[in-house]
Amino acid sequence: MIPLPAFSDNYIWMLHDQHHLLVVDPGEAAPVFDWMAQHPGVQLDTILVTHHHPDHTGGLAELVQATGARVHGPALEKLPVDCIPATAGQTIDWGDLAFQVMDVPGHTLGHVAYWAQPTGQAPLLFCGDTLFSAGCGRLFEGSPAQMLDSLDRLSALPTDTRVCCAHEYTLSNLKFALAVEPGNADLQAYARHCQQLRAQMQATLPVALSIERMINPFLRTRVPAVRKSIQQQWPEAVDDVSAFAALRQWKNEFR
Repeated sequence: MIPLPAFSDNYIWMLHDQHHLLVVDPGEAAPVFDWMAQHPGVQLDTILVTHHHPDHTGGLAELVQATGARVHGPALEKLPVDCIPATAGQTIDWGDLAFQVMDVPGHTLGHVAYWAQPTGQAPLLFCGDTLFSAGCGRLFEGSPAQMLDSLDRLSALPTDTRVCCAHEYTLSNLKFALAVEPGNADLQAYARHCQQLRAQMQATLPVALSIERMINPFLRTRVPAVRKSIQQQWPEAVDDVSAFAALRQWKNEFR
């Protein structure tokens, strides 16, 4: 599993078995072509897309034209190429892997995620811009209730799931998380760990879901310390959805 850097902070996730290549959310084609040129025996045959934003779909047309790869994308969103609609509950087979499609609206209305359990390895989750390490995506199309429900379902996956987010936003998200929950020792330790990784130009991803459940404020809005912090900013945030909405608004305005 390879997080291939794209643009300034995107990752195009890739899986290969020495012969066949699967890529997730190719916002640009050049990094994929460059990688394939260095691995001439590996052929791109499958592309998974989580949502319609251009930084996740911009490379589709070039890649499909050059390779004939099949594209699986959200059934409720329009993509720049023909795709096989991905709907909740569907299974997408690739080699020995069977990806389960999950509807995770919030960032966009039709956003999907893909979860698979490789034999003898921790599960994989390609979650696009729904879940970030220590954060979540902005609500461009969906509602706070939709995003909270989406994150609840992702958080309920096996705790050893490797979360493959689409952006390297971790350090800025951790800064906000520490403002929300400054007394969280796990969060403090993880922030130090990620700062060391980035100082060495290493990715902070994938991250185990077990860690996210300990440090991500958007998965912890029902934790008393987090709820208290939210209500100090928004006293009217007294239920789960309003507390989540307030936290997301706080993050939008955080500097």
